[in-house]
Amino acid sequence: MAGPKGSKYYDVFLDYSIVLRERNTNQSILTQEQLCLLLNIDELESIAASAKKMDISYRKAWELVRRAEEDIGFPLVSKSRGGSDGGKSELTPDGKQLVDAYRQLRNEFNESVKRVVKKFFQTINK
Repeated sequence: MAGPKGSKYYDVFLDYSIVLRERNTNQSILTQEQLCLLLNIDELESIAASAKKMDISYRKAWELVRRAEEDIGFPLVSKSRGGSDGGKSELTPDGKQLVDAYRQLRNEFNESVKRVVKKFFQTINK
C-alpha cells in the first residue's frame, strides 16, 4: 500500500527486477525468471517440481536452464537420471555460489528499495 485508504495511490505498488547483462552487448545473461528457477531448483532439487511451482512447463524450465548456462558460459545445474529413488537436479558449485550471492543481493535491494519507496510515497501523498 502506497497511501492511506481512499488516496489516489492506495493501490499503487513498486516492483523491480534484477537482470544480469553482458557488459559489451547489454544482452541479458540471467533474467528474473531464470534466477527464480535456479532458486527453486536449489530449494526443491528438481527441475520438474520447480517448473510446477512456477507454473511453467518442464520443457520451458529446461530451456531456461540451457539458455542460462549457454549465456553465462558454465554449468549451473547438474542432473542425475531417475532410478528407484527418482531423479535429482541440483546446482553445481558455481550455480550454488551464484544463487547464494543473488539471495544476498536481493535481500539488500529489498531493504534499500523499501526505504526509498516509503520516502517517495510520503512525498507524493502530501
